[in-house]
Amino acid sequence: MSRTAARTGHRNRTHVLPPWLAHALRAQRGPVPWSAVTRGALSAGPLLLTAVLLDRTSLGVVAAIAAMLAGINDRPGSRRTAVKRLGVPALAGAAGLSVGTYAGARLDAVVLTLVLTGVGLVAGGISAIGPVASGAGTQLLVASAIGAGMPLAEEGWLRALAFLAGAGWLLGLRLVLPTPGALAGDFRFDGERDAVAAVYDAIGDLLDAVGSEDATSRRAALTAALDHAQDALAGPRLRRYASSSAERRLHAQYAAALPLAEAATALAWIGEAVGGRASEGPRRLATAVRENTPTGPLPAPRRSGPALRALDDALLRAAEAFDRGKGGDLHTRRTTVRSLLHRAFGAGGREYGLRVALCFGASAGVAQALHHARWYGQHEHWYWLPATAVFLVKPDLGPLVSRVLCRAAGTVLGALLFAGFAAFLPRPEGLIALVAVSGALIPVATRHFAAQTAVVTVLVLALVMVGGEAQASAGRIGETLLACAIVIVVGHLPMPGQRGGGVRARVVAAGAAAHAYLAHVLRESRSGGGVGSADSGLAPGRRSLAAPDSRAARWTLRREAYRTLAEARTAIALAAAELPPLARHSEGADDVVSTLERLVDATTACAVHLDDAGRILPRDREQLAELLGELEEERAQTGLRLPEPRAPFMEDWPELPHGQSRLRGSAG
Repeated sequence: MSRTAARTGHRNRTHVLPPWLAHALRAQRGPVPWSAVTRGALSAGPLLLTAVLLDRTSLGVVAAIAAMLAGINDRPGSRRTAVKRLGVPALAGAAGLSVGTYAGARLDAVVLTLVLTGVGLVAGGISAIGPVASGAGTQLLVASAIGAGMPLAEEGWLRALAFLAGAGWLLGLRLVLPTPGALAGDFRFDGERDAVAAVYDAIGDLLDAVGSEDATSRRAALTAALDHAQDALAGPRLRRYASSSAERRLHAQYAAALPLAEAATALAWIGEAVGGRASEGPRRLATAVRENTPTGPLPAPRRSGPALRALDDALLRAAEAFDRGKGGDLHTRRTTVRSLLHRAFGAGGREYGLRVALCFGASAGVAQALHHARWYGQHEHWYWLPATAVFLVKPDLGPLVSRVLCRAAGTVLGALLFAGFAAFLPRPEGLIALVAVSGALIPVATRHFAAQTAVVTVLVLALVMVGGEAQASAGRIGETLLACAIVIVVGHLPMPGQRGGGVRARVVAAGAAAHAYLAHVLRESRSGGGVGSADSGLAPGRRSLAAPDSRAARWTLRREAYRTLAEARTAIALAAAELPPLARHSEGADDVVSTLERLVDATTACAVHLDDAGRILPRDREQLAELLGELEEERAQTGLRLPEPRAPFMEDWPELPHGQSRLRGSAG
């Protein structure tokens, strides 16, 4: 190596930030969500103004807090998804407010701390189920702390009703107000329409990246788009099936994207060159979805290989589905109560719950001790300490140290800003206006936790003053810094059981889904071929619909495999950004997920070849066997309890020499 190269490499190494610091400095990007900004401006501020005018200020403060928490969960998506994303946490928050109110009024400090610790254990386990459950766990904990400590005259049930009214007001705005610029079709389904159109755009992006280094990231982007569209269309409904023609049309358009995604993924795995015309069809379909217009003529790719023939056939079927618009299967797997309980009380849920319970309980205990020692003086804000800890200790929301740094910086900034505003704003009208402005800023501030914390701090301090208390910026800073210290110490204490349980649970679930998908494709091969079989007299490229149930089951399993892999990737990325004492517990999981992703990609290509030729090609067998061999080695190294990599129906497959790995550099 030359001296210049050595100096360059040394200089580059010195500028590499540790993962925990790089995560704290990273912010999301994207267009301003003007619809969410509008809803935020019309939520907490008007609610508080109405309560003040009716001389029910304390209830208005509770309703504004609920609207603020709902605003944090108000993310892009369909209106059906918003019902679950905003409604379920609101119900949990109302329950927590009731529990906290009655416990705070009737229990002494020690018993109250134990009760809050138990609530933390339950809420932490529930949070391991998924994003909506995590939001419910967060609001359950925050509301229980507020109910136990906030000095209000109203009964617990009345507080809970005010909380539900505040969250329900924002949810009502989400359901009623049209999205600005959504002029195509029924505005009620603009979220679904954008999500489905994004799937076709992602397919076009993946086809453009076939054979390049960007293929892996584009395939991951396609998975994210499919997950988002599937969630948008599968939201809660009163009827089992779509009731309007507009919604049935969107379901058909989503279902038509699945064979296109399958063919594009197979092309990316194989690295087979495609022309520029290949991506024009999906992009025209995306435009048709977004603008609610006919597809028009679609350019046909050349049919020189199995995956290209599959792409051409999928485009033809998509055009037919767009014309008919008769609905389609979303290919979602039903979640059972047993699976939810396993997530909540399995290894990952137990670790999550114990971590949250210890931090929440410790902060509540310290807060009670300081409160009864009169460290707070005349202020009754001890609940700020455990409520702050909640936002710091949730592993699915971000690495512990990153959130601590952002929380501390955001609180200091927000408290200083509020101190400046409070010096000249008239009361209460100026503070109410400040609450409205802060509510409007929350959807933009959620891109970075420090910015979100600053906005929330200003809003909460304004609510405290409107409620009749003195300016509390200094106390807010002190309690936040104390909560950060408690969480940093308690969050890194040794715990019983194997650490990294959340990551391991996600990886094991991804491994089970990947092997279920592979097993289904192999069963198809042994039962006489795929959808179109060479043995049935059809020439290659003349695909049949002889086994629609098998194909539907295959797409459902493929969607589940890619979704669980994406969830595992997210969990691993967050765990890797922890401090080394915590990050080391997830070492090796990233390699396992990479191999599983390549296994699912190879299985998808195998399924496409099976549909075309009616049998699994020798090259497909060799690739799958090699990937399963790699997975077996990684399973032994990491100790993960993945499914057995070799099934009985693969005993006649070729064995590869130990250590042989031709696929490690694949772009699948």
